[in-house]
Amino acid sequence: MSSKAIIEGVVSPTRAAARHRVIGLYRAWYRSIPQIIQMFRLEKTQTECQDKGKMELEETLKLWKQKTHVMRFWEDPAGPKPQPTFYEKFIRGR
Repeated sequence: MSSKAIIEGVVSPTRAAARHRVIGLYRAWYRSIPQIIQMFRLEKTQTECQDKGKMELEETLKLWKQKTHVMRFWEDPAGPKPQPTFYEKFIRGR
């Protein structure tokens, strides 16, 4: 798959199309809050979850977060995998 095909799948052709997609995504998340609370058995109310989302957005838009904080949304929660030592590589034959 070419990089152009990947970019075209992510970028909307017009500003109106992008706006429509963003609003749809926002609504989907907002409507899913009760299911998320139930699936993860969160001891939070729907209002608390909505407020938390609004707070995260506000902090991000006001640049109260640094780039590393925003990038954590995509990081593996288990953390980085430890690099094998020379001895472990040697035993595995690498």
